[in-house]
Amino acid sequence: MFVAPAVHILAVRGPVLRGRARELTAIGQLLRRAAAGTGGVLLIEGDPGSGRSALLAHAARQAPGFTHLRAPGLPGEADLPYAALQRLPVPLPARRARTAEQRLRLCTAVFEALVARSRRGPVLCVVDDAELVDKPSLEVLGFVARRVAEHRIAVVFAGTHLPPVDGTTRRLAPLDTVTAADVLADHGLAGDLADALVGLAVGNPAALHDLVRGLTPAQRRGVEPPPAGLPAEGALPRAYRMRLRALPPATRRALLLVALEDGLDPAVLARLGGGALAAAERSGLLRGAGFAHPAAREVVCAEATLADRQRAHRTLARLLTGEAHKLRRLLHLAAATPPTDARLADEIERAAGSVVDCRVGSVALERAAELTPPDGPAAARRAAAARYAWLGGDPARARRLLARAGPAGALLAGEIALRGGTAGEALELLLAAADELATRRPDQAWRALVLAGEAVCLDGNHGRYREVLRRAALLRRAGCVDPVRSAQVVGLAAVMRGDHERARPALRSVLELSTSDPEVLTSAATAGLLLGDDAAAHRTLERAASLARSSGAVALLPRVLELRTFVEYWTGSYEAAAASARDGLDAARSCGQRAAAGNLVGLLALLAALRGDAPECMRWMRELRSGSHASRPRALVQWALAVLDLVAGRAADALRRLSTMADPASGSSTVLIHMTATPYLVEAAAAAGRCWPRAAPRSRWRSSSRRCGCTRPAAATSSAPARSCCSAATCAGPGTPATPARTCTGRRRASPWSTCRSGRHRRRRNCGRRASPATIRRRRA
Repeated sequence: MFVAPAVHILAVRGPVLRGRARELTAIGQLLRRAAAGTGGVLLIEGDPGSGRSALLAHAARQAPGFTHLRAPGLPGEADLPYAALQRLPVPLPARRARTAEQRLRLCTAVFEALVARSRRGPVLCVVDDAELVDKPSLEVLGFVARRVAEHRIAVVFAGTHLPPVDGTTRRLAPLDTVTAADVLADHGLAGDLADALVGLAVGNPAALHDLVRGLTPAQRRGVEPPPAGLPAEGALPRAYRMRLRALPPATRRALLLVALEDGLDPAVLARLGGGALAAAERSGLLRGAGFAHPAAREVVCAEATLADRQRAHRTLARLLTGEAHKLRRLLHLAAATPPTDARLADEIERAAGSVVDCRVGSVALERAAELTPPDGPAAARRAAAARYAWLGGDPARARRLLARAGPAGALLAGEIALRGGTAGEALELLLAAADELATRRPDQAWRALVLAGEAVCLDGNHGRYREVLRRAALLRRAGCVDPVRSAQVVGLAAVMRGDHERARPALRSVLELSTSDPEVLTSAATAGLLLGDDAAAHRTLERAASLARSSGAVALLPRVLELRTFVEYWTGSYEAAAASARDGLDAARSCGQRAAAGNLVGLLALLAALRGDAPECMRWMRELRSGSHASRPRALVQWALAVLDLVAGRAADALRRLSTMADPASGSSTVLIHMTATPYLVEAAAAAGRCWPRAAPRSRWRSSSRRCGCTRPAAATSSAPARSCCSAATCAGPGTPATPARTCTGRRRASPWSTCRSGRHRRRRNCGRRASPATIRRRRA
């Protein structure tokens, strides 16, 4: 009996294939079994550009002792019988085998030829782009693959659609954002540029490499903005272009209709010739009811002539009937009309007012602006389109539209800076927008002032809130009063002064309002959080999140989920808080909101510290990329480090951090965080043998002592310097006389789990859902 020499599978180094560990393992196992005498089949299914060819190249590198056979499919040879088989060293018939007997003889002859080669050494046969292989060749290759189990033959098929062959199947999923960022890091790219490229690539490895190769030196340095799309001559668009050109004209016309109308009704598609689209799905351009990748849609539109596109728009306008499709019908009519049409622009604007999808509304209003005559409200329509784009999670599109909107987009520019830039920059923009809107749009001026107040809180420079109050007073004197937003401004000002008796009715009026606007609901939840009404705040935030998702206003989600994290933290639901923070972080990153992402990373660091997980806490801190200069992330980091200090028994270090964090002069003093972190200041002060009001700045102590019903510190005597300590024993809740404050020497351990927010008592001492830092320390010991 013939015994073939042993073949070793080498771990040959090659390009790093990130995100494909399962597939690499399957290739290694297949090759080892084939070398040992047990053949097999591996089927790698994936869209164009997903890394199929790279995996086949990896298989070839790992098997230097194998005989390598390749039978790739090519777009121009899909209808040529035996075109793929002709690349293999096997016998081919003089004419096409037509009867079943003739086909069987051919399949047997090819199989025996490969078996004969496997006796001299193992064979690796790879079939790339299997969906483009001609049918007779694919029939023969499938016959061979079903019979290799007892021979030293490994067969690997790769493509969007694979033959019906038993074997190990691996579906190549898109790369996740972390893996895609790692791919770009291999090319020396990181930061905002990498984030933009990850969003454009949509998890496709070929798209990532196309984008990297297409970068200019100025884009790499950050001098020029990142690209808005894939380079037209990149490998991925080129692959789609070749596949598109190989399709029949009827399929290309149907594809153009799908490209110009998202979510086309299946019934409409059937009328357009659903059978024609089956070829596009087999070629990898379509996946299900949509395109496999945005680049495929772009290629289909780019390959069509202007006349073809206008004809397709008119066809879609005729097909989309009924009131539900009014806006889409108008947009298709607009795409096939001359540059300006005031009547059509007005119709589109009216129809866009009732749309619930922010992205659709942005496209509609931008088109209405393009159709508006020079003396019409084009700037206002671009500003409205920019706001829809911002709410829909597309800040790049929003900024592009704002650049042509002029002063009409000043308020939105400030809001984008608040979420995606720095609070200081946002404050200047929002105050300027309030001044500009005061006379012509006072309702929007009030909204600008509310956002400016949020910018003051995030910046930590509370003295600048006087500028908000001065403008609010001017609006009131002019008779322009917005009851809800005016109450927000007044309530936050009272909280900053520590005047919680005045803050409570103003904030309560905001919390109890009835609205379906997710932005206003978020403000109401903020009021509930400051009031200490956690249940109402949580209900309001749940409704705000649901409305934001249903309307496509995803840009509101990071703020909503950040506040929900605070509520769940305060109620002791740490796991739920961490889940909300992670969801908010994903939303913030997808919407390009760097400032919101920094806040949520800081919260995740804090929650890890509360669990006593120092490595996880430090990992989140490192994600802030050498530290955020924004006030809130800096405060959250200091708070997290203070918790770790308390867990490790370093009470004096924790007290120093928390006292500095609560000091307005530090620039990291934010109202919400100060009020939430007060129990830890009590814990640190008590553990360090100091009285907590003396450990914090006087203005901060005054604010907290009013919430807890404390008296002023007792005067020190020469014999015993008595000090007043705030504890739950001094506060029995709203409307109940406070017990006289007790004096102590500062050595009695105060309970940090009893405090109040805005005059509302919150008893934490016996709450089983919260573990104090001291408890965490004991558990770890």
